[in-house]
Amino acid sequence: MVESSPPMRASAGSAVAPTAPPGPLREFWISFSANRGAVIGMAIVLTLLLVALFAPWLAPHLPDQTNSAAFLKPPAWQEGGSLKYLLGTDAIGRDILSRLIHGARLSLSIGLGVVALSVVVGIALGLVAGFARGIVEIAIMRLMDIVLTLPSLLLAIVIVAILGPGLINAMLAVAVVLLPHYVRLTRASVVAEVSKDYVTAARISGAGTARLMFSEVLPNCAAPLIVQASLGISTAILDAAALGFLGLGAQPPSPEWGTMLADAREFVLRAWWVVTFPGLMILVAVLAFNLMGDGLRDALDPKLKK
Repeated sequence: MVESSPPMRASAGSAVAPTAPPGPLREFWISFSANRGAVIGMAIVLTLLLVALFAPWLAPHLPDQTNSAAFLKPPAWQEGGSLKYLLGTDAIGRDILSRLIHGARLSLSIGLGVVALSVVVGIALGLVAGFARGIVEIAIMRLMDIVLTLPSLLLAIVIVAILGPGLINAMLAVAVVLLPHYVRLTRASVVAEVSKDYVTAARISGAGTARLMFSEVLPNCAAPLIVQASLGISTAILDAAALGFLGLGAQPPSPEWGTMLADAREFVLRAWWVVTFPGLMILVAVLAFNLMGDGLRDALDPKLKK
């Protein structure tokens, strides 16, 4: 009689453990990294931020240092160029590369500062309009509509003409131009959220208006505001450069990219580098923030997730 072998017992380690779902940060990164353009844009933005942060150590010369023996010197790879000035010099012998590096600090500071001011004021006005309703909402929104009907650059020029040319006044003017976008976006998000059950439950539990605004509703409106802010930085850089080019923004000898373009207008035909490199920096910065903003929109909007 053949003895039957005892049944094999499954070892405790042989059971396949259920895979834990990815956390919110990992899920965001998976959605964001699926967009190669967004990843490239983020890499460029981080590079520009590092360049701006370490500008005094990366720049080979001081941004305002002149050399009377090197007026309009071409880039190093062109005939007559020098390795001492890799991207050439301007009309008074200042190193283009050093001014571009220091200009990154100035231009990015303008973009971040303008957007921060616009976001803070826009969120406050949007929350008030969304919760107050009635005459207060109508007054705020009609004022924003009036601002939107005016061409953005023309409105910025008018504001700077009233306040006077200068970097701070130019930043205030661009912040006013960008303000309606954040007010309208915040108000629309608030109106959509206040009718939901969690807001009703918080109101029944005794939550005041301030708590409903900042603890309950505002966190759920953050995603579209983050996307709009990332796209707004590129607009702020572009508008500030335009004001600088017109002589209404940062004043010489500040190494702001728009001001560098304004200083180089009369040398376009005989010194291409004094115009090309500042223009390329503006193009790269604006494009990088736009690409990153598109990636953030795709990653934060559940309707656009694949």
